[in-house]
Amino acid sequence: MNTRDWPIRAKLTALVIGPVTALLALWIFATTLTFGPALDLLAARTYLYDLGRPGEAVVTELQRERRLSVVQLAGDAALPALAEQRVRTDRTVAELRRRVDGEALRDAADDLLDARLDQLVSALDALPAGRGFIDTRKVDRAGAIGLYSGMISSAFQAFSAMAALPDTQLNREALALTALGRARELLGQTDALLAGAITAGRYAEGEHEQLVRTIDNGRFLAEDAVADLPAGERAEYQRLTEGADFVRLRALEDLLIRSPELPARFDVPGWEASQTGVWQSMRDFELRGADGLAERSVPMAVGILVRLGAAGVLGLLAIVFCVLVALRVGRSLARRLTGVRTAALEMAEHRLPDVVTRLRRGEEVDVAAEAPELDHGGDEIGEVGRAFNEMRRTALQSAVDEVTLRRGLNEVFLNIARRSQGLVHRQLALLDRLERQTEDPDELAGLFQVDHLATRLRRHAEDLVILAGAAPGRGWRNPVAAVDVVRGAISEVESYDRVDVGEVPPAGVLGRAVGDVIHLLAELVENATTFSPPASRVDVTGRATPDGYAFEITDHGLGMSPPALAAANRKLSRSPEFDPADSARLGHFVVARLAARHGVRVELRPGTPGGVTAVVHLPADLITDEPALGSTGPRGTASDGRRMAKVTRLGAAPRTRPGRAGRERADSAVVALPAARTSSGVEPAADGDGLPRRVRRRGTVARPRPAPADAPSTRTPDEARQAMSALQAGTARGRRDGARAADAATGTTSSPPEPVRAPQPPTASERDA
Repeated sequence: MNTRDWPIRAKLTALVIGPVTALLALWIFATTLTFGPALDLLAARTYLYDLGRPGEAVVTELQRERRLSVVQLAGDAALPALAEQRVRTDRTVAELRRRVDGEALRDAADDLLDARLDQLVSALDALPAGRGFIDTRKVDRAGAIGLYSGMISSAFQAFSAMAALPDTQLNREALALTALGRARELLGQTDALLAGAITAGRYAEGEHEQLVRTIDNGRFLAEDAVADLPAGERAEYQRLTEGADFVRLRALEDLLIRSPELPARFDVPGWEASQTGVWQSMRDFELRGADGLAERSVPMAVGILVRLGAAGVLGLLAIVFCVLVALRVGRSLARRLTGVRTAALEMAEHRLPDVVTRLRRGEEVDVAAEAPELDHGGDEIGEVGRAFNEMRRTALQSAVDEVTLRRGLNEVFLNIARRSQGLVHRQLALLDRLERQTEDPDELAGLFQVDHLATRLRRHAEDLVILAGAAPGRGWRNPVAAVDVVRGAISEVESYDRVDVGEVPPAGVLGRAVGDVIHLLAELVENATTFSPPASRVDVTGRATPDGYAFEITDHGLGMSPPALAAANRKLSRSPEFDPADSARLGHFVVARLAARHGVRVELRPGTPGGVTAVVHLPADLITDEPALGSTGPRGTASDGRRMAKVTRLGAAPRTRPGRAGRERADSAVVALPAARTSSGVEPAADGDGLPRRVRRRGTVARPRPAPADAPSTRTPDEARQAMSALQAGTARGRRDGARAADAATGTTSSPPEPVRAPQPPTASERDA
């Protein structure tokens, strides 16, 4: 039986219930052993009055009927006295049957006495048939004596079964009285034999030998029974034997024993008188002894019951005391152990997490107050409690140190991030100046690449800010179009040229969430490009939902296993604490932090037929109507000439593309650059969606850089960029038209046009919004 997982109360109960049960069983066993003999002593009175007295009366009447039956068989006529005696015998037998069938005697009798009573009743049932044999003289005198002697013997066997008292002396006395009764019965048999012989005038064959045996057996039984009587009763019996009747009866018996034939001058009246006196004296002695035996058994039984009650009560009190002590000690142990367990669970489940939460909120925590000293006693449980107290203090101090370390680590993250952000902003400003001053297409393309890398670097710096628990600095006052938010996110991804923008229904994102949504989408888009084959495409779409707006980012990679997908969704569904040990999915942590800040739901789903689809659901309180073109500046001012790259568009560019089936290539999504950038050889050419697209051309002779003007120009930089762009565009169109006309006149084909320049990242000034 495995008891390892039992509760402590069950184990203590098992320890207690075994000894207590054994003690209770021993108490019940000892009580039963003592209570049984007491009941036997109390049953002695029942035996005497329900069996002894009625049985002795039946024996007496049977003895008298036996003598008269032998006399009748010895003579020639029926005896009227025999008929009267049979009536008296039947009356005593009926009374005995009533007592034997009663509940009192049967309840007090054991198995042996029950069997002897049944034998007695069966023997008495043969009495009517035996009388019939006697009346019809179908039986001789010996047969008649045997018939009645058998019934009387069954009665004495029942009397012997009563003599089973628990007290040795009482039991010996009862057996002695029963033996005296048997001796008196042998005296009756002797009288019946002699009466038949006297009536017939001689002994029948074998009667003298039987007479001698009966006299000898009677004397032997009497002497043996008297030896077991108490001294007082033995002296009383001795006085009886010294009486005249006993002396004369003994002399006549000796005469009968010495004479093989019936003596001629035998004193028959003397025999009858002495035999009747001795028989009655012995009967009276037996009845007095039986009454005394019954009377003495009652006080003895009461004494046994009193001792039994005292022992039983004391034993029961001892058992109750043991149970109470066991319960009290067990309850105390269970309560103390439960207290230690409760303190441990309360510390692990409530106090320690609460302390950690308060520490993370910046509250001061007193370790001594949060882990008070608990007294669990001075024994082994107390030692465990003291060890647990020390463990609690150590755990709380460790939590304080951990949170302090985490707070310091966050401060380090934030400090590094702020420094990196400052450097990145300065770098973007420097790149913006260089891009404005550069006219060579190759140099400008390189600057664009550096500009794009700086933009990604800024996003990674913002990751550190988010890890530190702070908010990035970028923000907008006014709403921004959803498609511009998507483009802004794509512009911060390294493989932006692999991203296809599909259908994005018109909607606006509130300015307070634009920066975080761009960052969130950028992290998901970068994950999609990173964990998919280099030649595959990544699709970004938007759709309006009843409770907000949703963006879907789908890659065509190998996808994620269901357990990994479930683990990622669990992490994205809440804002977890940053764990430096779990840095494999740092982007998921950043996305979860940004999503939790604005109530955005992010869910990863298996793609069809492969890959993963990230669904970003913006709540309705972040969505508004799409703002008008050109109405929103990077900081919410329409008068500002600068534009947000990938977020705002050229004022003349339409937001819808009816000629495309809901998809937009990334190379057209990242070309929304200021017109002044085309002064270095990149000319805007109208695409199918109305957005400008750079086309790089290289002349036969490199154009010299214009000399700086001596006097500052009165034009604004935007006006200068627009003028230069228009001039360069016109020149390019003139050259292209002239080449086409010359080819048409000569019938030849000129060289193929220059390839379209790959889309370039936005400049620093276009991203500083």
